[in-house]
Amino acid sequence: MDHKTVEEYILSMPNARLDYPFGEDVAVYKTGDKMFALIREGKEPVQLSLKCDPALSKILRDKYDEIMPGYHLNKKHWNTLVLTGQLGREEVQGLVRHSYHLVTGTHEPNLRSS
Repeated sequence: MDHKTVEEYILSMPNARLDYPFGEDVAVYKTGDKMFALIREGKEPVQLSLKCDPALSKILRDKYDEIMPGYHLNKKHWNTLVLTGQLGREEVQGLVRHSYHLVTGTHEPNLRSS
């Protein structure tokens, strides 16, 4: 997934907005005053950081080479995904939704079983 595709999906979350509180090198996506996604500008492949449940973080990091502890973020609660193609579009979108729902305190709709 390229930066534009990821960003369009992130901004499709209710009340999501783009901000640059850390300078022009990091796009920060917020809802209210809380961050739920960050993208390092100008990096290929895309580096996307998302909030994640700590137990799920461990599972994801063990399963995927392209998921690692959050870059310059709390390593327990954030993952950085390097989007090289190992993760499919639906998986990335699911992790974006997971991050958004953690930050907003809303419940994710039931996901179809795979």
